[in-house]
Amino acid sequence: MNSQKTIKIALTQLACGENVQDNEQKHIDKIREAAAGGARIIGLQELFNAQYFPQTVDVGNYRFAAKIPSVLTETFSALAAELEVVLIVPVYEEAMAGVYFNTALIFDADGRYLGKYRKNHIPDGPQYHEKFYFTPGNTGYPVFDTKYGRIAVGICWDEWFPEVARLFALQGADIIFYPSAIGSEPDRPEYSSHEAWQTVIRSHGITNGVFIAASNRVGVEKDMTFYGHSFISDPFGEFLASAGKEETIIYADCDLGKIREARELLQFLRDRRVDTYGPLLNKIITPNSP
Repeated sequence: MNSQKTIKIALTQLACGENVQDNEQKHIDKIREAAAGGARIIGLQELFNAQYFPQTVDVGNYRFAAKIPSVLTETFSALAAELEVVLIVPVYEEAMAGVYFNTALIFDADGRYLGKYRKNHIPDGPQYHEKFYFTPGNTGYPVFDTKYGRIAVGICWDEWFPEVARLFALQGADIIFYPSAIGSEPDRPEYSSHEAWQTVIRSHGITNGVFIAASNRVGVEKDMTFYGHSFISDPFGEFLASAGKEETIIYADCDLGKIREARELLQFLRDRRVDTYGPLLNKIITPNSP
């Protein structure tokens, strides 16, 4: 953990059309804009180059998966090197025929491919049919040492689980990025989860003393409306930047000294009782068991 520098980061919040190449070019243009605005680490939204295809169960949607490496990885590697920025690029990955992952690729500021994170928690519900498309991740919970700081990446449903953030923090992550695709709930059309979404994820920043950067898409795609509200928060849970429902780029200066300040005030990591947490490894805990 570097406690003596400030890093400017940026998140994209964009709408996606039906054409993959157009979506890729749109994000490339916004990456250039974010870099010109001073951002050194730039995070894209989940499945950035396609509309959210898990709304329906359709074998034909496997066509959106790309092998790694590919022309796509070469393009973003070169872009990172050209702009001297760290890029977080979430894609639909084909590992082999019939095995697909929801993946985030990380490129350092010299264009080096640092590795990938594969989404571990896979939801399934009305219009979020992800278990049909994504194999649960097998990369564990890696952190990545970049030119500008130590970062971690969880993907969408991962962001609701406190265990994920804790694992990242214990490995020294300064900033946790959460690329997302979240919006309307067809079985509760009057409900918006955006406040719960922001509250839960910000709380991970508080309890672990880290910066949080959560991106989301916007717009209407078939039967779903994505609500945006991307944000960046500090280790005290304070918003550094937040968006509404419009297409935008948000920026924040992350003073890594805040990490030490927060952890010395709120001693959550010191006071953990790991010797008592064994039952958490069980799917359920029988009431009144010793």
